[in-house]
Amino acid sequence: MIRQLVRGAAAGALSTITMSAVMLAGQKSGLMPGQPPKHIVRAALPGHRHRPKPGESVLGAAAHLGFGAACGAAFALLTRGRRAGVPLGVGYALLIWLGAYEGWVPALNILPPASRDPARGRPVVMAAAHVVYGTTLALAVRAMRGSYGHAAALRLGSEPAGQKLEGR
Repeated sequence: MIRQLVRGAAAGALSTITMSAVMLAGQKSGLMPGQPPKHIVRAALPGHRHRPKPGESVLGAAAHLGFGAACGAAFALLTRGRRAGVPLGVGYALLIWLGAYEGWVPALNILPPASRDPARGRPVVMAAAHVVYGTTLALAVRAMRGSYGHAAALRLGSEPAGQKLEGR
């Protein structure tokens, strides 16, 4: 179980990095004003909840990475012993997005709900970013479990447990 948590957390961190690239592209293109993790950290820090604070960008990135790693660990536990397909990863990530951006983020008055966000591009960018997160997460968790272990096994001269390699 610990191994699954660690692998899932690593997969979640990697997936958060790929997701962040989409979010950054959305911000640079003008579709999304600011990064939601920064807004969340800004609201959590002492002082006015909507005014910029020193260090919020770094803290936002760290919090986002930590949250993504925790969600990756949970995904690895939830899919334990089963192949985590891309559709499952995408569905999981979109549930995280809905829970956050239609749930707790607006409930804490940090950002408006995605369905009523005046920054029309933000929900689109964030949904796309979560699709990227879920895709990367499913592929990374599967790879770390050894589902793609055939090539490595061939290099090492062994077969993955319980599998026969063709051509041998």
